Amino acid sequence: MVIGERGNEASASAKFHSATRKLAMTSPLEQKIKITGPVVVTANRVGDGAVIYRRADGGWTAELGAAAVASDAAAAQALLQAATADDVRAVGSYIASVKLARDGEVRPGNLRERIRLNGPTIDLPTMSAVYRAVPLAHHVQA
Repeated sequence: MVIGERGNEASASAKFHSATRKLAMTSPLEQKIKITGPVVVTANRVGDGAVIYRRADGGWTAELGAAAVASDAAAAQALLQAATADDVRAVGSYIASVKLARDGEVRPGNLRERIRLNGPTIDLPTMSAVYRAVPLAHHVQA
């Protein structure tokens, strides 16, 4: 874009920088957290990628029932900040909604978290099933 007058150049530059700031991504730690029910902080374990949950004592567990449950934004933010700082043991920390059953059991709050906790929603084929499905002539001989 060619602008002939210096005043228009400054105006265009200011508009560009204003638009760029609006498009800049905000860190999840800086975003305002809206809590509408109980939540936990979840991540993936560094060593093997397993789904893990933040405990109240600052450790991690693979058991959803042992996770620290937060019910307000300040508590959720504190859990998330501590979890994010612990990037040696866990990566990809985020806040996930949960449901509390009448008996006190903590359950995933949505389909994504149910899948992360319980695994795929379909039966995955085993190698023996694959070999049965493929004619013997197609198997690679060592």
